[in-house]
Amino acid sequence: MSSKSSDHPPESIPTRLQELCEQIRHHDRLYYQNDQPEISDAAYDQLFKQLQDLEARYPDLVTPDSPTQRIGGAPLDQFQKVQHDFPLLSLDSHVKVEDVQAFDQRVRRELEKAQVDYTVEPKYDGLSVELIYEDGCFVRGSTRGDGLVGEDITVNLRTVRTLPLQLSASSVIPERLIVRGEVYIPLDAFHLLNQRLTEKGEEPFANPRNAAAGSLRQLDSRLTASRPLTITCYDVKTQQGNIASTHWDAVSQAGGWGLPVPQHRQRCRSIEEVLAFHTDIESRRDRLPFEIDGIVVKVDRYDWQQALGEKSRSPRWAIAFKFPPRKEITKVHHI
Repeated sequence: MSSKSSDHPPESIPTRLQELCEQIRHHDRLYYQNDQPEISDAAYDQLFKQLQDLEARYPDLVTPDSPTQRIGGAPLDQFQKVQHDFPLLSLDSHVKVEDVQAFDQRVRRELEKAQVDYTVEPKYDGLSVELIYEDGCFVRGSTRGDGLVGEDITVNLRTVRTLPLQLSASSVIPERLIVRGEVYIPLDAFHLLNQRLTEKGEEPFANPRNAAAGSLRQLDSRLTASRPLTITCYDVKTQQGNIASTHWDAVSQAGGWGLPVPQHRQRCRSIEEVLAFHTDIESRRDRLPFEIDGIVVKVDRYDWQQALGEKSRSPRWAIAFKFPPRKEITKVHHI
């Protein structure tokens, strides 16, 4: 008699599978996003083993958002191209304070407003990606590419433990949700990764950004799964369904659905508050657990973003306020 029992499973099996999936997702959020585990590793492994065993017996009941589907599968021959729902635009970059002040003056002049709210957040130094959720389920992920067309890296993104495969419905989730985020490797994990590579006689990565990009664009997702990748989501859009009317509230909404969103962000009532945030986070830059190279400044209200519009490759309602280049001393031995 076959060990597979996918035909006519007992009524209790789908319910038990759902319970196990929900429990594992809950503990994944606590462990990977909040760093506050409730159970031991052994207890977690036991839950995961129960889920694996049940899915092996009833393969027809395996869902795409099951925690077991994070594990890397067979290598791909190549990445497929995918068209983005909305263009992934680049940001105009500025280092000088007066250029940022000029941006604010232009925004207020064009909107004919004396005061404009901005949302500011770290500019993560990783690989930009687009995530698609349908009815709360992660269905596709892609690289930025040229801003219009990227590469389908869904199978690799599924291995990123901080990326939820199923959103939690703390409020109504739009039918189709488009999420923008940055995949990166935290600094401590990067140093450990390079140490392991060196011990194996392999070439270490030059920096965390290269490590993240190289890991995420592997045709063999099992290698991606072995790398300590994480993700932070900083933008949400929708073509079907409603979303908050400001960037700040939309990102907060996304956090409520279980997406990992920036912890170091602020809503600023003036450009002076933006400059103060930039100064503060630059002073704490070397103590952050990840690499950043500046902050992103965005007009908060979506209707004002729409009124300001876009240039061919960059929005007119957002900029990158970069940090000055780091000063390093190089010793010259010979001339």
